[in-house]
Amino acid sequence: MVKNAPYRFADFESLELTYGTPDSMFNKYDSKTALYQYVTTDNRVLTDTVRMRKDDLLYLHRKAMELGFWNVDDDMTTKRENPNEGKNIPRYILKYTYKEKTKEVTLDADYPGTEKMKNAAKSTIDAVITMIAEAKAR
Repeated sequence: MVKNAPYRFADFESLELTYGTPDSMFNKYDSKTALYQYVTTDNRVLTDTVRMRKDDLLYLHRKAMELGFWNVDDDMTTKRENPNEGKNIPRYILKYTYKEKTKEVTLDADYPGTEKMKNAAKSTIDAVITMIAEAKAR
């Protein structure tokens, strides 16, 4: 059953995460290039090389599967009446790329949709952020 799953780790190519406020999405990570760009506490943008091991990527693939990331909506953004409204609310874009498929989810931290779907997406994003921090610390 796992072998025929819609997203197989054997077909995994890369993982990308971008986050920040909608007008300044400076925090970025790409597992294919291992480039990690982030904003420090004193608002400087730094670039580093953070390589994840195959086991790290397998863990994140399985975590996404376990949390139901493949079933969440691709667009989980909050509809805004005014362009200035919510400009300080964090936004996350997480993209898993496989040989023939891609799953990309955009999530606003204040997304009002189904709590279960929001939690699945946010937990997957949190797992990726934690793994980046662990890989950077090595």
